[in-house]
Amino acid sequence: MVTVFEGARGTAVIAAADIERARSFYEDVLGLAPEEVLPDAESVIYRLGGVPLMVYRSGFAGTAQNTVFAVETDDLDRDMATLREKGVVFKDYDFPGLTTVNGVADLPGERTSWFEDSEGNILALNQRL
Repeated sequence: MVTVFEGARGTAVIAAADIERARSFYEDVLGLAPEEVLPDAESVIYRLGGVPLMVYRSGFAGTAQNTVFAVETDDLDRDMATLREKGVVFKDYDFPGLTTVNGVADLPGERTSWFEDSEGNILALNQRL
């Protein structure tokens, strides 16, 4: 049986109101190297955890109130400390069934934290237990 997406690959897509500011965040704060700058210079492709990640200019950046990209790490505390040294502020939540302490939610089978990129997009960093 042939599937619709046989041989296809996916790319995560994140909006940026200011592409230069976003590039500074993804390159200087997260330490990613551009894999490709598209000819219009309004889009950059990175690779994070083996996933292609396109950051592109859009007036809708930061409007999603949900996690737009999650990164799984083998050491949440180490990576949070590194990001905090670079100025990243982790979000604290207190919802029924989800409370963070010092930016970390202890969930069944994982520890998770959330932060915003330079464009207001919510990213997650989690470690499976």
